[in-house]
Amino acid sequence: MILGDELRAGRLGAGVDSAVEQRIPFVAAIMVLVFCVFIVRLFQLQLIEGEQLGRLSTKNSVRSVRLEAPRGDILDRHGEILATTRPAFGVEVIPSDLKRRERTVRVLGMLLDEDPVLLDQQVGQPRGRMRFRPVRLARDVSYDELARVESHLYALPGVVTDVRPRRHYVGGDLAAHVLGYIGEIQPGQLEKRHYAGYRPGEVIGQAGIETLMQSQLRGRDGGRNVVVDVAGRVVEVLDEETPVPGSTVTLTIDRELQKVAADAFLPDVLGGPSRMGAVVAMDVRTGDVLVMVSKPAYDPNDFAGGIDAETWGRLTADEWRPIQNRATSGQYPPGSTYKAIVAAAGLESGVIDPNETVYCPGHFRLGRRTYRCWKRGGHGAVDLRAAIKGSCDVYFYQLGLKLGIDRLAAFARGFSLGGRTGIALGQERSGLVPTSAWKERRFGEVWMKGETVSAAIGQGFNLLTPLQMAVSYAAIANGGSVLRPRLVLQTVDPDGVVEPGPAVEEVGVLPVDAAHLARLTDALEAVVEEDGGTARRARVPGIRVAGKTGTAQVVHLRHTDELEEEQVPIRFRDHAWFVSFAPVEAPEIVVAVLVEHGGHGGSAAAPIAQKVMAAYFTGRATPVPSAVSAANTEAEVEDVGD
Repeated sequence: MILGDELRAGRLGAGVDSAVEQRIPFVAAIMVLVFCVFIVRLFQLQLIEGEQLGRLSTKNSVRSVRLEAPRGDILDRHGEILATTRPAFGVEVIPSDLKRRERTVRVLGMLLDEDPVLLDQQVGQPRGRMRFRPVRLARDVSYDELARVESHLYALPGVVTDVRPRRHYVGGDLAAHVLGYIGEIQPGQLEKRHYAGYRPGEVIGQAGIETLMQSQLRGRDGGRNVVVDVAGRVVEVLDEETPVPGSTVTLTIDRELQKVAADAFLPDVLGGPSRMGAVVAMDVRTGDVLVMVSKPAYDPNDFAGGIDAETWGRLTADEWRPIQNRATSGQYPPGSTYKAIVAAAGLESGVIDPNETVYCPGHFRLGRRTYRCWKRGGHGAVDLRAAIKGSCDVYFYQLGLKLGIDRLAAFARGFSLGGRTGIALGQERSGLVPTSAWKERRFGEVWMKGETVSAAIGQGFNLLTPLQMAVSYAAIANGGSVLRPRLVLQTVDPDGVVEPGPAVEEVGVLPVDAAHLARLTDALEAVVEEDGGTARRARVPGIRVAGKTGTAQVVHLRHTDELEEEQVPIRFRDHAWFVSFAPVEAPEIVVAVLVEHGGHGGSAAAPIAQKVMAAYFTGRATPVPSAVSAANTEAEVEDVGD
């Protein structure tokens, strides 16, 4: 027992206790060191870096946001705004951040007063990288709608609001066909070299000045890098590049004159049908287009945020083609306004003596066919001046035959007819000045003398645009210079650098002697200023006006000959023309008016030109004095034919 106790004491005694005691300080030091590290790190995390780490704990991504540049303003010649940019508030969703999609879309539907099903369809089922791209659900919400959405953003993960520039056309449809409209760039356009550097979804000019001056109006987009939390909410802006707005473009258009001309197409009685047609007014000295109205028109504001299918369908299905610019692409028989060109050709070629008279019995017979004058009882004996003043068809039937169609066409082309004027707008049409060779190519038939008779009074195959007529009469007014119409006066970039628009450009000279132009102008003045003239409704008090009326037959229907005008379906009624310039002694402005299916030039088109002229010279539309109105009443019989 003693030996066992000794052995047991040898195993568990001093030798073992000594080894443990030697290790204890080392282990304790390690434990103390570890606890010190934990305490120091805890102190650093909680007190030193606590605020920063608290912010970082709520962040999960950096997102780049494109900032669209505002398009440049478009001004009229006096600095009045025609098109500008305003802020438009929108609502977007980031599909990847939608945590409870069904609930979020339902709530948005209530806040925006929209159908949640349609909103959900807009979001779709994007995959891949598309899940991180914003989907715009509302483009131009009101302040009330914006406030409702923003007050609930905390409970709508994945929903964001933003503000983008939106095009605004101040006058609505006032100058729609000049300004044009904007729209998202199309895939086919992206493939063209002209649009290199553009990206899908970018908004560009799609018509009018918006297209012509796209590079100047475009501006330069900016960008912003933002930090968003797990709900997609922006919590910090890291950096930003401010967008640069586009240049300001000043046009030759006079906004007030434009409005006077547009208002002249309004119905005479409330609720009645508006007139259709076009007005072009130009400065005869420079070619500046002061007015370009086409009716019916459209509101380019409908295109600013992306046009909806219903509105687009309505515009394209309308039989009266509101999108077409009738001033530049509407092609019409010029009617008796063409007689000024025929008269100039007769004088210059020497085939007529201006003082020689022709007897007009009210009709003209060629072969087996009889051609009537608009005045059933005839004009009697008339010389050139009287024939223009009273618009005698018989006189010009005979003059046309003396000239022949090819010589007449050559003079017409010298007046810039039958070809594009070169105005800086798309889709301009060239019209048609027929020749014998043209008919041979087109129909494989020879030209007939009866066709020359019709062409001499602006009927037959003749087709011209209101802009072409304005250019040709401007050349008569300014002494023979054919000027290219211009629309842009200048552009000013954001730094204030001014770039002038195109210079005044003479593209031709009338093939008519100055003395003959003076004689022609005297006759055109008689049309307006003398009794018996067909355009007495165009008189402007204190201003001597020269011009020519015209009535262009759309289709000849024998069974409607005895009907009153209002009994004839509108699409079969004649077009009414009036082209004029003033003041006669030193011309400044030319006004060409076409009233589509309007009837007679003297009664439908001349009063519109009178309003534009009066506004130009007096600063306001001046009504025709009562004495002139009485004279017009007596002249109704004369007006019905031209």
